[in-house]
Amino acid sequence: MNGWQRRVVGYFLLLCLALVGTALAYRWGMATYEGRPQTFLDSLQFTVEMFTTTGFGGDAPWHSPQMQAFIVVTDLLGMALLVGALPVVATPLLEAAFTETAPTALENGVEGHVILCSYTTRAEVLIEELEAHDVPYVVVESDRERADELYGDGHRVIRADPESAEGLTAARLAESRALVADLSDQVDASIVLAAKELAEDVPVVSVVDDPDLERYHRLAGADHVLSPRPLLGRGLAAKVTTALRTEIDETITIGDDLRLAEVSVRHGSDLAGETLGESGIRERAGVNVVGAWFQGEFDASPSPDATLERGTVLLVSGRSDQLERLVGMTHSSVRRFSPGRTVIAGYGQVGRTVAAELDEAGIPYTVVDRTDAEGVDVVGDATESETLSEAGITEVDTVVIALPDDTTTEFATLVVRDAAPDAEIVARVDEHANVSKTYRAGADYVLSLATVTGRMSAARLLEGRDVLAVEGQVEVVRLEAPRLVGRTLGEADIRGRTGCTVLAIERDDDVITEMGPDTGIERDDELVVVGTDDGIRTFERAFT
Repeated sequence: MNGWQRRVVGYFLLLCLALVGTALAYRWGMATYEGRPQTFLDSLQFTVEMFTTTGFGGDAPWHSPQMQAFIVVTDLLGMALLVGALPVVATPLLEAAFTETAPTALENGVEGHVILCSYTTRAEVLIEELEAHDVPYVVVESDRERADELYGDGHRVIRADPESAEGLTAARLAESRALVADLSDQVDASIVLAAKELAEDVPVVSVVDDPDLERYHRLAGADHVLSPRPLLGRGLAAKVTTALRTEIDETITIGDDLRLAEVSVRHGSDLAGETLGESGIRERAGVNVVGAWFQGEFDASPSPDATLERGTVLLVSGRSDQLERLVGMTHSSVRRFSPGRTVIAGYGQVGRTVAAELDEAGIPYTVVDRTDAEGVDVVGDATESETLSEAGITEVDTVVIALPDDTTTEFATLVVRDAAPDAEIVARVDEHANVSKTYRAGADYVLSLATVTGRMSAARLLEGRDVLAVEGQVEVVRLEAPRLVGRTLGEADIRGRTGCTVLAIERDDDVITEMGPDTGIERDDELVVVGTDDGIRTFERAFT
């Protein structure tokens, strides 16, 4: 019995007690104060007529003040019970009548689909990727209300238990393309066991929060075990190492010489405050500006008049030496190096990964966490200025916010930005929808766990799509584009139509990086394309 059913039963029990109690009281009152004895059935009839407001004039008028007061009180009681029936009984019944109900089994004719075990914010990115490639999917959701809501929103969903053989059978596991489990580490292992018992040959992708548990998921039978949190931590750490050194660690290799990297404009650098045209980046460093992030918004074709404010992230391509020259240009003209210049707020899986990467790079740091543990330097709340002051926040160059809650991350970003206006803030969030808010709070670089997880899952599930990097703000893929064969890059207007940029063309054993509007696309060419997630999906829909 669900909550609504319990409320209905409770209401009707209360109603029956009110009817019987009022009828007995009325019978006694009529005999005692009015001198007009009534049978119980007559009294019950009076009570029903009064509660339903259908009339009770047969016994009126009443002469005693006691019965007059009784009629007033019971009349109000009847109205209260009538009004109470609306939210308890009538409204749920009407909602059920007009609300679409999710089915309990996948319809016939669907095959080659991806089964998503429950719906999470991290599944949203993967669903968008699947839809862009016309790959069908079904969400297996055990919660009735959640399943009905998703079904009403247009998702293909069934109401079933993803841990049970019956639920996976209802999702037609044997005819599916793959199964993705991303609920919790223990539940995911249970889903893997159930799936492999039913269909040994169907690939199963399991997402783990704790990489130490990865081996158990493989023992359960998972074909691919994804651990996005350490990858997210490495992506954040790479921004710290690049910010504090002239070397650049995180690049995407394209061909023998070409590299792609994201480089932030630091406070106090010669570029801060200049326009893109005035900066002379192309002439001074030799790199090509592919795009730029301004306050969290990606511009695939930044204007020469665009101002490079502190925190602007440039997406550039070039040789390693050219990228390092650009990194030197983006740094402050006076760089300070001393212990404690980096603060890591949050020492969970992501924070520990950042700390390990900084240890390997030889960069000192201070760890702040609410829980006292080995490796934590300051115990306290990262949203409180007193805790940050103890960590030396006013003297830091970089702050990594690796907190597990997005709302807390946003508030911590506000506090850190107020306490350290010149520090570079690198933050992680769980939900992609909160990226823009964290930028608005003052962060210089934000990575989303949902985006990284969705990209990792899509890379495993989608054929003919080689994802070169998943831990950046943009996506880089290598793929064929049959609809571009026989056309030039200028004719296709790829950047104008999709916001993406073709960085290279891989043809046979050659990698073509020197391209222009007249460069043509030939059969079997593989294009290396960079863009936002939405841009890449638009490119794939248009050209693949």
